[in-house]
Amino acid sequence: MKKCLLIIVLWFSLILYSGKGMAQDVKSLHRLFEKYYEKECYFNPLQATADGVHTYDDLLQNDGSSDFLVAKKNFYQSCLQELRKVNKLGLTEANRISYDILEYTLKMELEGLSMHFEYLPFNQFTASVPTDLALFGSGNGPQPFLTMEDYINWSKRMISFKAWADTAIANFEKGKKMGVVLPRSLVVQMIPQLTALAERDTSQSVFYKPLQQFPVNFSPEQKKKISALYNDIVPNYVLDSYAKLVDYLQRDYMPFASTQSGLNRLPGGDKMYQYYIKSYTTSSTLTSEQIYQIGLKEVERITHDMEQNMFLNGFKGSLKDYFKFLRMDQRFRPFKTPEQVLDAYQKIYSKIQPHLNRMFGIEPKTNFVIKRVDPYQEASQGGPYYIKGNLKEKRPGTFFVPIPDPTKINTVFYGLECTFIHEAIPGHHYQIALQQERNDLPAFQRQNALYAYMEGWALYCESLGEQLGCYTDPYQKMGALNNEIHRAIRLVVDVGIHTGRLSKEQAIEYMMEHESITENIARAEVERYMAWPGQALSYKIGELKIKELRKRYQTLQGKRFSFPAFHQAVLKYGCMPLDVLENYLNNWNTGDSL
Repeated sequence: MKKCLLIIVLWFSLILYSGKGMAQDVKSLHRLFEKYYEKECYFNPLQATADGVHTYDDLLQNDGSSDFLVAKKNFYQSCLQELRKVNKLGLTEANRISYDILEYTLKMELEGLSMHFEYLPFNQFTASVPTDLALFGSGNGPQPFLTMEDYINWSKRMISFKAWADTAIANFEKGKKMGVVLPRSLVVQMIPQLTALAERDTSQSVFYKPLQQFPVNFSPEQKKKISALYNDIVPNYVLDSYAKLVDYLQRDYMPFASTQSGLNRLPGGDKMYQYYIKSYTTSSTLTSEQIYQIGLKEVERITHDMEQNMFLNGFKGSLKDYFKFLRMDQRFRPFKTPEQVLDAYQKIYSKIQPHLNRMFGIEPKTNFVIKRVDPYQEASQGGPYYIKGNLKEKRPGTFFVPIPDPTKINTVFYGLECTFIHEAIPGHHYQIALQQERNDLPAFQRQNALYAYMEGWALYCESLGEQLGCYTDPYQKMGALNNEIHRAIRLVVDVGIHTGRLSKEQAIEYMMEHESITENIARAEVERYMAWPGQALSYKIGELKIKELRKRYQTLQGKRFSFPAFHQAVLKYGCMPLDVLENYLNNWNTGDSL
């Protein structure tokens, strides 16, 4: 009897101990989440400002310096060690997903640091400090200019740009010695871009804009003080630094720039590209060959759908002839004014709205607006794009439309309906705003950005056009097909360029062969893939995974399947690696999701 009682006591003690241990693990895990995000804001202060965290609004990290890179590496290693001390068994679904996302992120960051990407500090296309500085300093970006402190904070960031530019040049030099250099065709484009940012005319330079739009409550003395400060800092720390970068690239770097297009031509380039594949597809198993073959298969499938669209529209001729007709016929360029373009997008929004609840059953609280891109930015922008908002700061999510010449906007080529669905609602705005509004998620997860999930979701939303009341015009359906095949072509072209299968010119020819696109735009697209290896893979890989999962659950659930339930499940925890998404949704399908 005593023995039985002893066993029972020990059993209850073990349960109690396990419960306490589990609770301690959860507390440790959430402390780590907080520590990680706080340090990430310090490491990436521009992103922190964009996220609405204003602790480091005066900081511009010299993120290519050896001290900075060592500090990041040490921090990520310590976080990973701390994370692995937590027992995942017994964690709730939400905590397991957060654990998996952080583990993936830390491992990818550490692997990326070993690649020495600092030897290629920036280019003409990807987001970087030289281009971000202009956005933040314009007074119309995430950087606040509401108080004297805000203006002082920005002055400190501008001062820090000088050290950043000097370090970038030093890293370019290290890259030269290692043979890790940018393609010459990209450097050629960087020079005029930087030259424009070095503009010294105060009426033209974006960096003087905050002096032209002081808050109404600023006194004359405050305006005078800030103006004197900026008139010293802008030319000596900002414009001089841009001019120095231009001079360096022209005289010292251009002669060493690569005449080839792909990473495979660089020392260690194959390893770099495989890393980019892992990063942008969030898959550790997909190979470049598999992605290339997926691309070829998707191009073939969508080409067939395009041919069917051509027949439906009664067009006589080849698909190439149809492409030319869609590009050239005046009926597809109906706009005369920028206001007409904006109104067309507003009408698409109105068309979609009645269908949103039936398909999603949820909507963000963050406001949404459609705006024209500022004229000084329009020439450098491609198509429309989305900039996330901030509910707490009452900053709306914004669908920006560049309209340098409204008469050249082609309603089919640009696929107005599918572009709005992708870039605005329910694409990026629903996914990003809902993720930010989930206050029960750790802060790092609310601001998380993984391209395979983000762009995969937005491209998946394009496939819902009919259910959203769109594509009733067969030409708008053709626009959607043109957008879709563009993303499929990227799998072929991105892999082709960076593995040596395709030269730059062959990649341009392939694009023009399979979609309605001009040579100038095809060239610009190929140069984008050269500048941003792997990113273009994320759209189709993510979309195909979401479609695969939906088809699986539709088959398993039959009449019980619900579009709103599925979409809410996909969006519930925000960005995550695709294998984490699949595991979680499999549990959701079986009812094991808690």
